[in-house]
Amino acid sequence: MTTKNSVMVFIQQDDGKVAEVSIELIGKARELAKQLNVQVTAVLVGNRVQKVAEELIPYGVNRLFTVEHKGLAHYTPVPYTKVVTQIIKKHAPQIVLYGATTTGRDIAPRIASALRVGLTADCTDLQIGDYTSRGQTFQNVLYQIRPAFGGNIIATIVSPERKPQMATVREGVMKMDQPDASFKGEIIQESVELSPEDFPSEIIERVQQEKSVNLKGAQVIVAGGIGVGSRENFELVHQLAHAIGGTVGASRAAVDAGLVSKDHQVGQTGTTVRPRLYIACGISGSVQHRAGMDESARIIAINTDPEAPIFQIANFGIVGDLKEVIPRFIKAFRAKA
Repeated sequence: MTTKNSVMVFIQQDDGKVAEVSIELIGKARELAKQLNVQVTAVLVGNRVQKVAEELIPYGVNRLFTVEHKGLAHYTPVPYTKVVTQIIKKHAPQIVLYGATTTGRDIAPRIASALRVGLTADCTDLQIGDYTSRGQTFQNVLYQIRPAFGGNIIATIVSPERKPQMATVREGVMKMDQPDASFKGEIIQESVELSPEDFPSEIIERVQQEKSVNLKGAQVIVAGGIGVGSRENFELVHQLAHAIGGTVGASRAAVDAGLVSKDHQVGQTGTTVRPRLYIACGISGSVQHRAGMDESARIIAINTDPEAPIFQIANFGIVGDLKEVIPRFIKAFRAKA
C-alpha cells in the first residue's frame, strides 16, 4: 500500500477532545482506502497533542501527521488553513475528508480555494467508482453524495480532474468503528513555519455551552413534529420520553415553529440518529427528516394522516390523535412496569 494518494482525515480537536465525527471519518477512510489500496492518513493540529495522537492510531490510522504550536491550541482560520494546506501539498493525498461542523465548514473551503480544487459540502455518503466525461474515463473517483434541492433529490457529485478530492461529511452519518489496540500506525511530527503575521486574530475569551441533549447517543427517542400543534401539546412528547427513559427529538418544522429548541432537531439539517427505538409523533416524514432517522432499529409513527410518508418507513403505525394516543401509551407502559 502506498502513502501517496492516501485517504486523509482532518482531525478536529479542542482541548484534547477529538470531535466524534473525526473518528467516524477514520472508519469511512479505511473503507475507501481498502478499495483504493492506499493508506489512511490524518492531520492533527494543536498544542501538546501527542496523547491525542496515540489514542487515534487504534482506530486505523496508518500515518498521523501532527503539527504543534502554542498558537494552535484553539482553532483560528488563518494559521490552521496554512498548516493543513502545507501538509496536503507535501503528502499529496487523493482524498481529504472533514467533518461538517462549524470548524470543518470554515476550514475546508479555505483549503479548497488555496489548492484550487473542488469541495462538496454536507455529504451523507461516500463511494468509489469510475466516471466518464467527454470520452475520457476517470477511474477510482470519489462519489460525493448529498441531498440537494431541499432534500428532494440525492445528488452524486464528482471532481475527477484535480486532486485531492475533498468533502465535508455530516456528523453521525458514518458509523464509528471500535478501536483495535493491536493496530500499528506511525505518528510523524511535522514542522510548518509560522510567523506573527499568520495570527491576525486572537482569542480573548472562550465561552462554551454544552448541548442540552445528546441525540447521537440516545437509544430511545420520542420526536415531535409540527403536527403536535403547540408548546402545550409538545409537553406530551416530553412526558412520553420521560416515562420510557427516552430523549426528546423534533423535526425542523417543529423547531422553526418554536415548539422546542434546535438542540433537539433530527434530520438533514439537524442530527443524524440511529436509536433502538424512534417514536415519531405528528411528523409527516419529509425526505429531510427521514434522512436523519431512517436507520433507527424500530420506528413507531403516530399521525392523523394515514397517507403521511412517515408510515412508509415505520415498523408500526398508529393513525390517531397524539393527544389521545400518547396518554394511552404512558398509561400502558406504567401499568406494565
